[in-house]
Amino acid sequence: MTTQRSAVLCTVVALGGALLAGCGNGHATGTGVVGHERAVPASAPAASPGTRLTADQAERKALIPAAKVDYERALRAAVAEVRAAKPVAAELKGTSKSPYWRTQVATSGGTDRVVHVDAVTGRAEPPRTDSDDAGDRRKLAARLAAATVTPQQAVGTATARTRGTVSAVELGDAGHGSRKPAWSVDVVSTDDWKKTTYDIDATDRKVLRMHVDRD
Repeated sequence: MTTQRSAVLCTVVALGGALLAGCGNGHATGTGVVGHERAVPASAPAASPGTRLTADQAERKALIPAAKVDYERALRAAVAEVRAAKPVAAELKGTSKSPYWRTQVATSGGTDRVVHVDAVTGRAEPPRTDSDDAGDRRKLAARLAAATVTPQQAVGTATARTRGTVSAVELGDAGHGSRKPAWSVDVVSTDDWKKTTYDIDATDRKVLRMHVDRD
């Protein structure tokens, strides 16, 4: 009797597990953009208490929690400083005591400005010219005109694959001989402080490359 009852229980448990595995509403968690499904994030294994951090990882561990302002707010502050500007880049820099975002914004003609934004208060410093080179302006203007993906959409694509905090985002070229615009997004895992960089096509949000910096 005991053996027969155990077999029945095992069957019920197995069926229950199968039913649970098949449950769901059929919808992935969204990135905020209609028509794009969010992939299940690939979480990095948490570092054990005895794991030694590299110099870069230790720097990220100190700097990232000190920043109370994220990349998006920093870019908004920078854009507000330059009339008719579009966001081009933002990178978290400085120290744990004085973190700031180095942001870059540009007009449609490719005239760009660098704006430092306090990563604690969100206050923007006066903008300054980054480059007066005519060739640089033409290239940047072409990228801005061709890019249909926003930095927020590119970040959504990256963070759908890797959980973490965005420490940099920048509009550049796709590389490998291509002049197509692409966003580079750095995502830092707060589990082990490793950085994952995604290159994302700025016209269709396809992931072109992914690299994990284990240093």
